[in-house]
Amino acid sequence: MRPRRSVANAAVLTAIAVALAACQSPAPAADPNRAALPTMERVALGANACWFKSADPAFAAYKLAPELNSFTGRPRILLVHKGSPESRPLLVVQAEGSPARLQAFGPMMQEPVAGRIAADVNRWSAGNKACS
Repeated sequence: MRPRRSVANAAVLTAIAVALAACQSPAPAADPNRAALPTMERVALGANACWFKSADPAFAAYKLAPELNSFTGRPRILLVHKGSPESRPLLVVQAEGSPARLQAFGPMMQEPVAGRIAADVNRWSAGNKACS
């Protein structure tokens, strides 16, 4: 009779464990790392996918130049003219610290596309991969 009882106990314990597990809320998703380098990695991936690989006409004349390995503690991405990558950047997006403090500056931030750049960079830095 003892074997039946242990099987019954095991079945009851399993049912209780399943019921308790069903009542628990799922663990919240972990926030993305807010340090400068991971933040700029997200921004660079977003810019590459949404501005360049998608052939967005607003960025067709430019080329992405990521400089994520920064010894200054300020990883950044640059947008330069496609035909002359050695020229001055038209857009610099950089981050510093933890949590990252983002900056975007350069001639493109004085153009109509500036609002979109700021919105995209803020969205990607927060972990959202969507394009505008």
